[in-house]
Amino acid sequence: MKFLSNLRNRLRARLLKNNRGQGATEYILLVAVVVAVVMMFKGQIQSKLKSTVGTIEGQIDQVTSP
Repeated sequence: MKFLSNLRNRLRARLLKNNRGQGATEYILLVAVVVAVVMMFKGQIQSKLKSTVGTIEGQIDQVTSP
Protein backbone atom coordinates (compact mmCIF):
# COMPACT_ATOMS: atom_id res chain seq x y z
CA MET A 1 0.00 0.00 0.00
CA LYS A 2 2.88 2.34 0.79
CA PHE A 3 4.30 1.66 -2.67
CA LEU A 4 1.11 2.81 -4.40
CA SER A 5 0.94 5.93 -2.25
CA ASN A 6 4.54 6.83 -3.11
CA LEU A 7 3.93 6.14 -6.81
CA ARG A 8 0.83 8.33 -6.80
CA ASN A 9 2.67 11.17 -5.05
CA ARG A 10 5.59 11.01 -7.50
CA LEU A 11 3.24 10.97 -10.49
CA ARG A 12 1.29 13.94 -9.11
CA ALA A 13 4.51 15.89 -8.52
CA ARG A 14 5.72 15.21 -12.08
CA LEU A 15 2.41 16.27 -13.60
CA LEU A 16 2.37 19.51 -11.64
CA LYS A 17 5.92 20.36 -12.72
CA ASN A 18 5.24 19.77 -16.43
CA ASN A 19 4.53 23.22 -17.93
CA ARG A 20 5.74 22.67 -21.49
CA GLY A 21 2.45 23.34 -23.30
CA GLN A 22 1.25 26.05 -20.98
CA GLY A 23 2.60 29.04 -22.93
CA ALA A 24 1.04 28.00 -26.23
CA THR A 25 -2.29 27.33 -24.57
CA GLU A 26 -2.32 30.75 -22.97
CA TYR A 27 -1.57 32.45 -26.29
CA ILE A 28 -4.33 30.50 -28.04
CA LEU A 29 -6.84 31.46 -25.34
CA LEU A 30 -5.75 35.10 -25.54
CA VAL A 31 -6.22 35.16 -29.31
CA ALA A 32 -9.64 33.53 -28.94
CA VAL A 33 -10.73 36.19 -26.44
CA VAL A 34 -9.48 39.02 -28.67
CA VAL A 35 -11.32 37.56 -31.68
CA ALA A 36 -14.51 37.20 -29.64
CA VAL A 37 -14.32 40.82 -28.45
CA VAL A 38 -13.68 42.08 -31.98
CA MET A 39 -16.65 40.08 -33.29
CA MET A 40 -18.90 41.47 -30.55
CA PHE A 41 -17.99 45.09 -31.27
CA LYS A 42 -17.48 44.76 -35.03
CA GLY A 43 -20.08 47.39 -35.99
CA GLN A 44 -18.82 49.95 -33.51
CA ILE A 45 -15.21 49.41 -34.58
CA GLN A 46 -16.12 49.82 -38.25
CA SER A 47 -18.08 53.04 -37.68
CA LYS A 48 -15.29 54.53 -35.55
CA LEU A 49 -12.67 53.65 -38.18
CA LYS A 50 -14.78 55.11 -40.98
CA SER A 51 -15.26 58.38 -39.12
CA THR A 52 -11.58 58.58 -38.25
CA VAL A 53 -10.52 57.89 -41.84
CA GLY A 54 -13.02 60.50 -43.05
CA THR A 55 -11.60 63.08 -40.66
CA ILE A 56 -8.05 62.32 -41.78
CA GLU A 57 -9.06 62.55 -45.46
CA GLY A 58 -10.65 65.94 -44.81
CA GLN A 59 -7.52 67.21 -43.09
CA ILE A 60 -5.31 65.92 -45.90
CA ASP A 61 -7.54 67.66 -48.46
CA GLN A 62 -7.24 70.93 -46.54
CA VAL A 63 -3.44 70.70 -46.48
CA THR A 64 -3.02 69.66 -50.12
CA SER A 65 -5.59 71.96 -51.72
CA PRO A 66 -4.07 75.03 -53.44
